[in-house]
Amino acid sequence: MPLIHRKKPTEKPSSPPSEEVVVPDEDSQKKPHESSKSHHKKSNGGGKWSCIDSCCWFIGCVCVTWWFLLFLYNAMPASFPQYVTERITGPLPDPPGVKLKKEGLKAKHPVVFIPGIVTGGLELWEGKQCADGLFRKRLWGGTFGEVYKRPLCWVEHMSLDNVTGLDPAGIRVRAVSGLVAADYFAPGYFVWAVLIANLAHIGYEEKNMYMAAYDWRLSFQNTEVRDQTLSRMKSNIELMVSTNGGKKAVIVPHSMGVLYFLHFMKWVEAPAPMGGGGGPDWCAKYIKAVMNIGGPFLGVPKAVAGLFSAEAKDVAVARAIAPGFLDTDIFRLQTLQHVMRMTRTWDSTMSMLPKGGDTIWGGLDWSPEKGHTCCGKKQKSNETCGEAGENGVSKTKPVNYGRIISFGKEVAEAAPSEINNIDFRGAVKGQSIPNHTCRDVWTEYHDMGIAGIKAIAEYKVYTADEAIDLLHYVAPKMMARGSAHFSYGIADDLDDPKYQQPKYWSNPLETKLPNAPEMEIYSLYGVGIPTERAYVYKLNQSPDSCIPFQIFTSAHEEDEDSCLKAGVYNVDGDETVPVLSAGFMCAKAWRGKTRFNPSGIKTYIREYNHSPPANLLEGRGTQSGAHVDIMGNFALIEDIMRVAAGGNGSDIGHDQVHSGIFEWSERIDLKL
Repeated sequence: MPLIHRKKPTEKPSSPPSEEVVVPDEDSQKKPHESSKSHHKKSNGGGKWSCIDSCCWFIGCVCVTWWFLLFLYNAMPASFPQYVTERITGPLPDPPGVKLKKEGLKAKHPVVFIPGIVTGGLELWEGKQCADGLFRKRLWGGTFGEVYKRPLCWVEHMSLDNVTGLDPAGIRVRAVSGLVAADYFAPGYFVWAVLIANLAHIGYEEKNMYMAAYDWRLSFQNTEVRDQTLSRMKSNIELMVSTNGGKKAVIVPHSMGVLYFLHFMKWVEAPAPMGGGGGPDWCAKYIKAVMNIGGPFLGVPKAVAGLFSAEAKDVAVARAIAPGFLDTDIFRLQTLQHVMRMTRTWDSTMSMLPKGGDTIWGGLDWSPEKGHTCCGKKQKSNETCGEAGENGVSKTKPVNYGRIISFGKEVAEAAPSEINNIDFRGAVKGQSIPNHTCRDVWTEYHDMGIAGIKAIAEYKVYTADEAIDLLHYVAPKMMARGSAHFSYGIADDLDDPKYQQPKYWSNPLETKLPNAPEMEIYSLYGVGIPTERAYVYKLNQSPDSCIPFQIFTSAHEEDEDSCLKAGVYNVDGDETVPVLSAGFMCAKAWRGKTRFNPSGIKTYIREYNHSPPANLLEGRGTQSGAHVDIMGNFALIEDIMRVAAGGNGSDIGHDQVHSGIFEWSERIDLKL
């Protein structure tokens, strides 16, 4: 080993030595790999990970895991999931199509599917330069690849004109046509596919099945103005009835499609040019039954939260887990602002706002669901969540469901006499909100000003009536468009000529059912899942946020049977539509001959108690009551197929009720 000399610190050689070994000091005596790590840390700014680094690693891990699972799924035999499931749970029952085929049922009545909001595919027919190469490619539905590749371009093309509610200049996005428009929302995520496949077992095919796809972003009347969708639906139903021996059609709408078809039934009777010119007997001549799945007949409180702060329960929880992530300017994508700007151009979202006001949804001190108990423990298939304790009184803290929005948990629980509201309606809107970066993505909150924002919070509590006024105040341009196409009241006199205007046709409380006494109407929906009903809010004072209001996720009750979780009061429903909205019309307002149902059309309620899948291999389950997953519920599919094959309400067992819908309906004082 060569002799090692220590270099003197004072020596300054005139020229660099050709060979010199320096004795390492104590700090530099490290193992080679440690020295390498040290050098790497220095080159990366002291080893600190940026948010972008973390995001990239997280996205990479998710993608690798996803592709690995997808590879395994495609590599395994098709029968493997069923084999494992049967080993765990025993033999699976026959799908409804196989079962009913064995019973001898055959296709009889043509079937028309009407998709709801979001689930129908949209494709590009004309776009800006950033959308080159996307002609007739799906912008909505499918793989959503363009969202990741060019998100801002995608938002621009998915938005409508903020004034007209129609196409922006130079952009045309249209609904995909055919059964493929809404059979799957994304690869592996079915919507109508399971029902279509089961109908095929008893002889159905495209000649007697029709997907009435439409651009779900537009107001209902504008689908006719721009695309003549209502006219095409009318013509297709007439053609299917004619080519199937005159057998009337069975209509199966889902979610917002329920409201869309309500609008259609008034439109088709109305004289041209405003209506379809079919006359007052068109529905009686062409429709056997309307089987509404998850119908938000009276709207959903979730729509208020979505338009007010661009969030619902899941988004609010995500914001609480990663504060500021969705609000900040990461990658110059202000996520919630873009979501708000885009969705506020979709007029259809305003069709989902609560209808009937305080008469239906309750006030400061009452609601139809008073006494409802939320169940924290998993229910058995024959049990129902939401039953009150002894004497009909809930064992948990009572909930004021009528207060759809409350600023603070204390206000949500306070007695009405303790709430001092300062009216917001006359508040003067001042200068722009403090965060100037918000100007990058304009929303109507830019015009609110600090004074207007403060006035909203000081009003403290909003019932259903006041929630509509609230949206008129915070988003006047959006609501001006919405008010031209939708209405949310209760008609005093249904014979008043004003109710012949299209804006009233999708509100079942402001219009009559058609004169078709032989037609049947069904409400098919899931129960047993906590569903958003009311919200606790707070002012969002984050300097990074451009949306000044936020669900207060810290408002929480530890009791597992409490209905307040993460700032949201829950009630019984299908996770999206509360039971009250899905069931009230068929339970009371349309039952028998009423002013809303003058011809006495028979109505039935069929509730499906939610039972989650027993294991992952079952997918989304065959007994699910969730808003979209219910489309694969075997019991629901069998009910639809029996009616399509010629049955009626008595053949499938009349009403099937697990919730308190009849009791809750009786608490509503509505003139019938």
